[in-house]
Amino acid sequence: MQKRTFGIILILLGSAMIIYNGFNYVTTEKVVDLGSIVINKEKNHPVQCSPIAGAILLVGGIVLVVNNKKIII
Repeated sequence: MQKRTFGIILILLGSAMIIYNGFNYVTTEKVVDLGSIVINKEKNHPVQCSPIAGAILLVGGIVLVVNNKKIII
């Protein structure tokens, strides 16, 4: 993967981490199963993203995109 492409991916990922601080996903667990009676429980799982880590990824991506020079020896 080229440095510029990797830098653009880091910029997009860092921006998303700054804008969205986290997300939730829900899982369903079976609590009781008695023949035709089924009781399920929904459980939230929050996932938090640090805006500081997003800023570091954003700056790193900018550095990779700006510093994309091919050196010919």
